[in-house]
Amino acid sequence: MLNTYFRVIVGTMVLLSLVLTIYVNPNWMWFTVFIGVNLIQSAFTKWCLLETILKKLGVRE
Repeated sequence: MLNTYFRVIVGTMVLLSLVLTIYVNPNWMWFTVFIGVNLIQSAFTKWCLLETILKKLGVRE
């Protein structure tokens, strides 16, 4: 369940940053870069802030 929420939230954030980049300002692309860097760091450190937040909100693994 946690994995499903995680994928939906991250996918939504990537699509949102894409829309903001196209229609608002190209600097919103840095938001996409931030998401990508966090995904890469979580692969190496085995820690993700979003996962911690979802667990505290009561989402089951």
